[in-house]
Amino acid sequence: MNFYAVIIGTEILNGRRVDKHFEFLKNELQKYGHELFFSCVIKDDKKLMSRTYSMIKEDLNAVMFSFGGIGSTPDDLTREIASEVFRSSKVVTHSKFRENIIKRFENEAYPHRIHMADLPPNAALLHNPINNMSGFSLDNKFFFVPGFPSMAHPMIREVIKTYFNKSDKKYRYTLKAKTSENTLIDIMQQVPNSVELSSLPIFIDEEPNVELSLSGKNH
Repeated sequence: MNFYAVIIGTEILNGRRVDKHFEFLKNELQKYGHELFFSCVIKDDKKLMSRTYSMIKEDLNAVMFSFGGIGSTPDDLTREIASEVFRSSKVVTHSKFRENIIKRFENEAYPHRIHMADLPPNAALLHNPINNMSGFSLDNKFFFVPGFPSMAHPMIREVIKTYFNKSDKKYRYTLKAKTSENTLIDIMQQVPNSVELSSLPIFIDEEPNVELSLSGKNH
């Protein structure tokens, strides 16, 4: 599985808020032996969001966690765009979510909050333990949660525990070499594609060193 994080929020990019989702998701996936494949922070922009979701949809191994944009204000665009990209459809009213919104807000559900129940067809609700204003999922692969960490993180934690609690065991071997990267390139090129290789140059006492890390599913 290729795990994607899409963090939607103009307020993060312009510095009004600090992202707290990347570190949380990275650590939560690591508990079960997974790693993030891709992470981005993007503006609340229709074209950009649509292109990002479309790119992820093309990856048949994708699992996506999308943070933000599922409320009822004009800058909350996620529900409609997700429906267009993943369902080629307009949003439809989710009857259970509609009931939950009316139960919580009564007359104040109208005219705006009620539209949070407009979701992509065949969406499943993700329980929000803070106020029962749900997130949603599509095909048990694409998960959409609020931008508020206090709401989003318990929801994501439960998703990972439920659907992605097993992984192939991986092994990692790390070593340091007192030389420059250039001298090791021929050796690096002999590493098979089944082994993940990373090379990080380090200067120790102004002398070039290299940290090499090898990771794979076998010893």
